[in-house]
Amino acid sequence: MTSTPTAARSKPDAVLSAAAPTAHAALLPIAEPGTVGEHLGFEALGERLGMHWFACLSPGYGGWRWGVSVARVPRGKVATVCETNLLPTAEAVLAPQWLPYAERLAPGDLGAGDTLPYRADDPLLESGFEATGEEEVDQMAFFELGLGRPRVLSAEGRDQAASRWYDGEGGPTSEVSLKASARCSTCGYFLPLPGALRATFGVCANEWSPSDGRVISLDHGCGAHSETDLANPEPVSIGTPIVDEFAVDLEPALNEPKAGSNEVSNEVSNEEPKQDPADELNQPDEAGDRSEAAEATQTPTVDETGEETEVVEAGGVTETGGVTETGDATEAGDATEAGDLTEAVEATAAGHALDRAAAEDTADQTTATE
Repeated sequence: MTSTPTAARSKPDAVLSAAAPTAHAALLPIAEPGTVGEHLGFEALGERLGMHWFACLSPGYGGWRWGVSVARVPRGKVATVCETNLLPTAEAVLAPQWLPYAERLAPGDLGAGDTLPYRADDPLLESGFEATGEEEVDQMAFFELGLGRPRVLSAEGRDQAASRWYDGEGGPTSEVSLKASARCSTCGYFLPLPGALRATFGVCANEWSPSDGRVISLDHGCGAHSETDLANPEPVSIGTPIVDEFAVDLEPALNEPKAGSNEVSNEVSNEEPKQDPADELNQPDEAGDRSEAAEATQTPTVDETGEETEVVEAGGVTETGGVTETGDATEAGDATEAGDLTEAVEATAAGHALDRAAAEDTADQTTATE
């Protein structure tokens, strides 16, 4: 009779689970002071092998925990520390997965002066057309089809570009296109693309359009369509403007003196204006003019016999009973014309003295005649 051995039931390892103090003591030399927390539990990893977990109190390692693995030999009664680890949990903050530098750039990151590395195995490109030696075939391939390049866009590259353009701002789902009243397929500024994308895409050539110079789809649209128009609104009638006369502010006159300026104006008016010496030379003698005017307005003198003797003085000339004496008036006028102000004044004074003397002589002669 053959007997089949039964599998032995696995039992918790009492020796390893009781080795928490030994595991805690193994962490103290390697952990920062005060960063080893309370015991979180024991986990059996295999036969006579387990792990003790402790909380990590370090501020920079939230959600991490300390792990100490322990083991024992068969029929051994003492646990041995195998290794210590600081491991993250599901709540721990981890760095993102490492990516090669060539794969870290995203569309739009390339700036002025930046250069992308060459990718020999780019799936969006394929080998270009190779010259066959036939002139007509090569000319069509190079100039008409644009195949005279080492690599050209592959079918996968065309599909990705078409999907990106159609779903972007140049497609029918953009905000500008949804509010447009006409499509680009009927616009005169639409330039179709050559090649396989001609049936779906083109380039906008309208400088007034927000899509100017960009690739747009046939069912795209904007407000700068060449065939759309806008109804001219009727002008709004505006009534005759009314001036509110009660709200007009009265301003003082420009020539009205300001308050506090009377004293200054009086002082200015009392001051005699200064004359230039050149003006004084050109002006006539005011004293002489005043004297001549006074003498000219004198009333005629009447002698004892009742005869009237008229004495007239003008410009240094004296008329007395038909006798004219010029005196030194001519010299005074010459001196004034020469520009010597002092001599002119003296000459005028001398002329006045001679005129008075001549008048006295005339009166004496009249008396003697009588």
